[in-house]
Formats: sequence, C-alpha cells, structure tokens
Amino acid sequence: MSSPIARRSPGLIIFALSVGAFAIGTTEFAAMSLLPFFAADLGISEPVAGHVISAYALGVVVGAPVIAVLAARLSRRTLLISLMALFAVGNGLSGIAGNYQGLLVYRFISGLPHGAYFGIASLVVASMVPLDQRAQAISRMFLGLTIATIIGVPAANALGQLLGWRAGFLTVSVLAVATMTLVAIAAPHDRPSRHASPLRELGALRNPQVLLTLLSGAIGFGGLFAVYTYVASTLIEVTGVSEAYVPLVLGVFGVGMTVGNLAAGKAADRALERTAIAVFVWGAVSLALFPVMACNVWTLTLDMLLIGCAGGLGPVLQTRLMDVAGDAQALAAAAHHSAFNLANALGPWLAGLAIAAGYGFTASGWIGTALSLAGLAVFLAALGLERAGSRARSPAGGC
Repeated sequence: MSSPIARRSPGLIIFALSVGAFAIGTTEFAAMSLLPFFAADLGISEPVAGHVISAYALGVVVGAPVIAVLAARLSRRTLLISLMALFAVGNGLSGIAGNYQGLLVYRFISGLPHGAYFGIASLVVASMVPLDQRAQAISRMFLGLTIATIIGVPAANALGQLLGWRAGFLTVSVLAVATMTLVAIAAPHDRPSRHASPLRELGALRNPQVLLTLLSGAIGFGGLFAVYTYVASTLIEVTGVSEAYVPLVLGVFGVGMTVGNLAAGKAADRALERTAIAVFVWGAVSLALFPVMACNVWTLTLDMLLIGCAGGLGPVLQTRLMDVAGDAQALAAAAHHSAFNLANALGPWLAGLAIAAGYGFTASGWIGTALSLAGLAVFLAALGLERAGSRARSPAGGC
C-alpha cells in the first residue's frame, strides 16, 4: 500500500505552500510602502513608524528558532496550519490596531511564524520529490515570495491608497486563511519522528557547518538589501527621475528575483556548492556595477534586474542546510530565515552609515559588494572545514 506522501501531488502541495509564501512576502515588503499612511493615521513620525517594520523583523528572528524547537514533536502538516493561523491573527489585528503601541505588538506577532513556515514548508516540498530535485521544488515554493514583490506589494499599496492602509493587512490575513485551507487539503498527514525532541533540534547549534552556512547568508544577503533599501532615494536624488519610476524599478527587481530563484534552484540540483559560489560572485559583480549605472534610469533598471537574480541564493542555502543539519532539520531550515532578516538589518545599517558619512546613495553598491564577498568568504571557509574534516575521518592510505 502506498504512503500518504506517495499519493499526493507535489505540484498541488507546492502551490498551496507558495500561497502562504505570497502572503508573507506581501506583508513583509508592503508594510514598508504603507508606512507613510499608517504613520499619518496614527499620528506618529515616519522614523518612529519605521519601528513597526523592525518589530516584524524581530519577530522573524525570534520566532523561527523558538518555534522550530518547541514544536519539534508536532507533525509538519499541523505545524504549517498552526503557523498560518497565527499569521492570520497577527495581520488581522494589525489591520484593526487603534494605536502605535498596538500595531508594534501585532507586527511582532505577525513575524513570529514567518521563518518557521518557510523552513517547514521547504522540508515538506523537499520530501515530496527525488533527492536530485529538492532545490527546484524549494525554489518553486519560494516563487510565492518573489511574485509577491512583483504583484502583491504594488497591489497592497494600491489597495491601501484606495481603501486605507488597514485594507492591506486585512487582505494578507484573508490570504493566510486561504493558505490554511489549501494546506489542510493538500498536505500529507505525516507523523513526527519518534526521536524528535527539542534537544535534538538544538543540536544544530553545535554544528559548525550549520552555523557557517547561516552566517554566510546573514552577511551575503545583506549586500542585496543594502541597495534595495536605498534604491528609491537613489532614483530620485542621483538618477533624477520622478517617484513614478520607483515601483517600476522595484517590479523589475522582483522579476530578477523570480528568474534567479528558478535558475539557481535548477543549477543547485546539479552542483550545489558551485552554484552557491557562482551566485555570491554574481551578486558581488552586479552590486559593484550599481554606482556606475546609477546615473541613467535604463542602466540602473538593468542592474536592479541583475541584482535581483542574486536572490536565487535563498533556495541554494536552504538546500545545503538540509544536507548538513543531520537530525536537526527543522531548526536549521527555520533559522535560515532568521539569518535572512539579520541580513535585512545589517545591509541597510552599514549602507546608511556610508551615506551619512557623505559618500552618497551610490555607496550602497560598494557596501553591498563587500558584504557579498564577505558572505562568499564564510561559505568557502565552511567548505574548507568540511573537506578537512572528511580527510581527517578517512583511513590512512585511503583514496
């Protein structure tokens, strides 16, 4: 008799989980574009309103490892539905928040399930396909996130302008409920491992390969965010175009992320380590071009497409974490998204320091290049340590 997993269609499950990824991507990025509207409505300054964005990121960083550890004995299907339920509640409350303090708390709650959802969803889709198709399956699930940057974010922003900023968060809450329904229908009824436990998941924190892979992402992804955060200001202040060009250029960036995500996933199934190195180098080169190409809107737009392609590093590192995490799969997979959000804080912060020091908005490109190369150096160090360990374990005189 075939197993429940064997009877399920990988395509249907990937679609169900990608809807959740779309909802998460929409709320994460759209909150930035809705900031002026909820700042004015709640009577706070825009810099203060920016703490709402930070609260969500903090929720991701805290929630991913904590939930992965505490929920070690839950089935993946149950956990995914529960995470989307929490996400729906957080965004629903965000949409009816009556003051700044309430919104701050609700955005933190909304961020808690983010990393664990992507981590567990990656493990589920990887388990549905042959070993040499894992990265492609993960990249297809991540399409929900990348498509959110092209469609979901502009739509949420337009909805926020038309009906008020609350409508954007409430719509995301509805998408979360839709995801719960789809996952309940499509996801296999799995059972957690008899040996699963919080202590076993915590074992990932003693694994240098897990820690170095996470660190390479936390640093390397920072380069992409260093430029993305200040691209609107660069377009207006350096390129000299109107604000109307900003969403178009950001949409092109989203197209690049989508293309890079699919291409890197396919390549990683053939040669994971070489693909990771290639994407790090691609990111460093495209970011180094940013200061040179920023003076013309067409060259800048082209470069943003190239920079977006570097976002394909996500499914590559996610797959490598599965390879090196051993028994602590859930924590390692979820922590990947904590690292991603640390990059979201590190890159803009360092670029902001360079801009404040008088080097101009294009300095974000040089900061991004340095971060990409630093991430590559950490990744290469992880590979070197892994190979040194393999040689040490080989019998003397072995081939």
